[in-house]
Parts: sequence; C-alpha cells; structure tokens
Amino acid sequence: MYKYFPHTPDDLQTMLARIGVESLDALYAQIPDSIRFKGDYQLPLSASEMEVRQAFQLLGSRNRQLTCFAGMGVYDHYTPSVIPQLLQRSELLTCYTPYQAEVSQGTLHYIFEYQSMMAELTGMDISNASMYDGTTACAEAMMMAVAAGKKQRRVLVSDAVDDKTIDVLQTYALHQGIELERIAVGDGVTSRQDLEAQLAKGGVAGVIVQQPNVYGIVEDLTGFADACHAEKSLFIVDSVAADLAVLKTPGEWGADIAVGDGQSLGIPMQWGGPYVGYLCCTEKLIRKMPGRIVGMTKDSRGQRAFVLTLQAREQHIRRQKATSNICSNQSLMALWVTVYLSLMGRQGLKEAAELSYAGAHYLCDRLLSTGRFTLVYDKPFFNEFYVKYDGDVDTLHQRFTDAGFLGGVKYGDGLVFAVTEKRTKEEIDNLVNIAAL
Repeated sequence: MYKYFPHTPDDLQTMLARIGVESLDALYAQIPDSIRFKGDYQLPLSASEMEVRQAFQLLGSRNRQLTCFAGMGVYDHYTPSVIPQLLQRSELLTCYTPYQAEVSQGTLHYIFEYQSMMAELTGMDISNASMYDGTTACAEAMMMAVAAGKKQRRVLVSDAVDDKTIDVLQTYALHQGIELERIAVGDGVTSRQDLEAQLAKGGVAGVIVQQPNVYGIVEDLTGFADACHAEKSLFIVDSVAADLAVLKTPGEWGADIAVGDGQSLGIPMQWGGPYVGYLCCTEKLIRKMPGRIVGMTKDSRGQRAFVLTLQAREQHIRRQKATSNICSNQSLMALWVTVYLSLMGRQGLKEAAELSYAGAHYLCDRLLSTGRFTLVYDKPFFNEFYVKYDGDVDTLHQRFTDAGFLGGVKYGDGLVFAVTEKRTKEEIDNLVNIAAL
C-alpha cells in the first residue's frame, strides 16, 4: 500500500528494538510538548495526473511572458529544442558529481568535451568543469591569484566590473584576508594610468577586468597583461561566454585566468539559476585551479576511455589544502552548454553573436533618433549599451512592462539595453515607439 515509503512498519519496529526504544513517541519523548506541532498538515487530497497538470498549467498562466531587452549578466538566447531531449539520455544524465568517476563514462566524456570547447572558446590552455556561476567563478579566480602570489594579498578590480560580481568578490575577500581595491574608470573604461599606479605600490596578486564591461563597452586591453606581469601579478578577464565567438579572447589579451558565466550558451533565463560558471587558465596554474579536470586515455583493451585526472576539492584531500569548497558545480548545466556548443558549431555561434550585435546597434540608433536618449559613453559596444533618458526612468520602465516588454535594466540614472539573436526588427521598432511617447 505504501510502496514509495522508505520504511515499512516492520522496518521501524526492527530499528526501534535495535536501539532499545518501544515506540516513536518514546524516541522523541525529550522534545518539550510546547514546541511540538499538533495541527493538521493541510495536505491536498489525492489527484489524478491530469488534474495535477491542469493545476500547474493554471498556476503558470498567471505569469506574464515579457519580450526581453534586458541583460547585465543574463541574456535571452535561443535554446535549440533538441537539448532537453539529449540531456535525458541515460548515459549522460547523472547526479551532479561522479564519486566512482571512471564508472560514469558518459559523464566523463561530456566533461572532457566541455573542457575542450571552453578552452578553445577562451583561447586558454586549460578549462575546469565547472563552477557554480559566473560571480563565484570570478571569486575563485581571485583566490587562485592570491594562492599563486603567496605573500601578495592585494587584488585590484576595475570599477567597470558588474556590481553583482564585485559584491561576491568583497564577500570572499572579507573572509580570506584579501585586500580588494578598486581601479578607477575614465570615460566608461578601466583607467590604464590608475592600474599602473596601483601596481607600482606592490603586493598585487591579481587584476580583474570585465570584457565587455558593465556598460556594454568593449574595452581595449592592450598592454594590461604586460603591466600585470611586470609586477608579477596575474591578469584575470571576466567575459560573457557567447560574446567570445566574435570578440578577442582572454587568451589573445594575455590573460592568465578567464572566467565568466556560461548562461549565454543556450541556458534559459531563470530566477537566479541554475547557471554554470566557467574557469579557464594557463597550464602553469593547473594545480591552483578549483574544480576537476577529465582526461582521455586508453583502457587495457586499447579502447578510448575517460578518467578523472585532477580533483583537488575538499572531499578528496584535507579541507585546508583544498583549492575550493564549492561542491555544487551543476554539472548538468555543463552538459547543457556542451550540447549547445556541439549543435551550434563555430559558424552558428558567430552568426548568433553577429545578429545580437546588429540588433543592439539598430536599437541604439533608433532610440537616439527619438531625441529622448543619449549614450552615456560614446564607445564601441557589442550587444549591450548604456543610455540616459530625458524623462522619468521608472515611468518609462513601467510603460515598457505594461506593453509586454522587459525594457532594459535600470542602472544608476539610466538604462542598459541588451539585444540577442531572438529579437526581431518588429519587436525593436515597437519598443522604440513606446519609448518615443
């Protein structure tokens, strides 16, 4: 009758007898009566599958589906319908971490492919698999820099890095004894002069910049890596993964560590996740890298096989020696990204990025033509840009929402708009018409 219950009445009696207790009431006798729950759990009556589905459909219908022109870390990219189907294949769909690693050949295979693709996308030597999200990946990179720098405890972060990321960096730094200091911004980009001045003071383990930055600007990072390396500091570049299909890679900028969020690689937008953070680095930093690395070899029969080659986490070594204490790396999302990259290929990624770029510049030109918007910084941007509005931003934002649009992200006294390959010319024109009222 209760086939899904973990223990039968006989099981319970056997366990109680083993510990010398007559009943469950006797087992909990020491719990004060005043704090015991005596009410009705108010569980709903049993329902058929059809009734349950109808209930959830009714609940879901109360949500409003807005056309998204917002970004700042989360982007409305297209998800090929085949991805959820492939994710359900038994050889791939597993629990989040393979404790008996080599038995899980399907999991190790896709992790290996994920690593290979992310290393190529970022232009770096090594990729782990994977991190909790983009912000914590950046924080882990900060700690990698400090670990590599030994006695150097200062880390510099550009003021043009997303505020959410800086908040997480500050939390990590507070409890790791790291001195997190800001690099000034001039005309919307990281100040090279201020960077060099702060590096000259010494003791800097790492420098963190964002590309494109929080304003959507594509920064010229020429010479940044050289300035860092001259002072024996690591150069860390935080990027939206999809943007690297067309932008200069962190590896090409001379970065030691590349981090960011992989949500833009086909993962649907959610209320806070689940997403996936990527972390790639040069080969010499592999022993400082958190997470795990999978390698390819041959078994005793000469057939291709995959093995866990590095996993310096707290389950496997002493906690104080672990490179990371984050276990929930959401490997299922790494699988999602792997399938997406495999389906899209180089050309598909490039085309999606180019459509996003073209749509953003068309929207920007249209908004400026209304005479009510101005670019805060007249700098090159990719698919995101920061504008000021000559009226009340809150009123405008509400007008967008009422018309069915998620019209940018309010930032400071302006708005940051983002466009992806999903946005049509008609949608952009309708948004502009609302803005021009």
